[in-house]
Amino acid sequence: MLLAIDVGNTETVVGLLDGTTIARHWRVATEARRTADEIMVLLRGLFDGGDDVDGIAVCSTVPAVQREMRQLIQRYFDDVPSLLVEPGVRTGVPVLMDNPREVGTDRIVNSLAATHLYGGRPCIVVDFGTATTFDVVSARGEYVGGAIAPGIEVSLEALGKAGAQLRRVELVRPRSVIAKNTVEALQSGALYGFSGQVDNIVTRMAAELGVGLDGLTVIATGGLAPLVLDESTTIDEHEPLLTLIGLRLVFDRNHQ
Repeated sequence: MLLAIDVGNTETVVGLLDGTTIARHWRVATEARRTADEIMVLLRGLFDGGDDVDGIAVCSTVPAVQREMRQLIQRYFDDVPSLLVEPGVRTGVPVLMDNPREVGTDRIVNSLAATHLYGGRPCIVVDFGTATTFDVVSARGEYVGGAIAPGIEVSLEALGKAGAQLRRVELVRPRSVIAKNTVEALQSGALYGFSGQVDNIVTRMAAELGVGLDGLTVIATGGLAPLVLDESTTIDEHEPLLTLIGLRLVFDRNHQ
């Protein structure tokens, strides 16, 4: 089994892959202060902790966790082929940016997975996490560039702190866009506002690419994607475990 770990700012996705099949997966809170030993205790609580692991692939957007992941691999899996995705690792994705090293490894891994699953035409990966990121991949599998917007929960938390009479609400579809109470007003602004943001940015990106919406594939991923799937008119595919798929591809590329 390949143990694939995608560490995001808010959540960490852990998966066990049997070949190309994601056999089991879990989503846990990211805790930047966890030590390597504590992470191992967590893994043992999710599954057997390593008896069936014959490979490890990790990407992290949190430097403190990345350091502990490196310690975890050295301490507990020193005899297992492993890969920590970082600048210099072969991904097979040309990065057409002013400074390729500043692009998050998860975004590169997602781009590789998007090309693998939906290649032959340009793709836009919309990742709904702490931030909402838009990553543009050419038909040749090149990372062209993207956009970053505040995430849904981050925006609502900021609104709750700044607005004395506003509070956190469950993000479900309200009865109407024109709300009749504060709770539904917040729900309306969040769901329709963020879905509109996605559609507007994707439409503009398609125009810049010169292909139009019919000429590309838009893939949604990330823990918050289900909140806007039904409201967006431009999202074509939903792949919640896109990063785990990409980690498997990068691992295979570096351990053949």
